Amino acid sequence: MDSFSSPSSGSSSQFNSDVFKDQLKNQLAQAYAEEFLETLRAKCFDKCVTKPGSSLSGSESSCISRCMDRYVEATGIISRALFSGPPQ
Repeated sequence: MDSFSSPSSGSSSQFNSDVFKDQLKNQLAQAYAEEFLETLRAKCFDKCVTKPGSSLSGSESSCISRCMDRYVEATGIISRALFSGPPQ
C-alpha cells in the first residue's frame, strides 16, 4: 500500500494531507509560471517583432527586453496589491 492509501493513524493522515497540499502548490506554481512566461513571450513578441526573420534586430531586442521588464514589474505591483491585504 502506498503512502496515500488509507492511513492507519491520525498523524499519518495529516502528514499525507500536508504532502499532498505541498505537491499541489508546487504543481500550481509550475503551471502559473509556464502560463506567465508564455503570455509574456506572446505579448512582447507580438508588440515588438513586426517583421519576423532569422534573427532579431537591435531595436526588436531592446523592445522585447523593455516589454518584459515592464510586464514583470506590473505583475509584481498587481500581486502585491492583491495579496497584501487591505490598506492601512
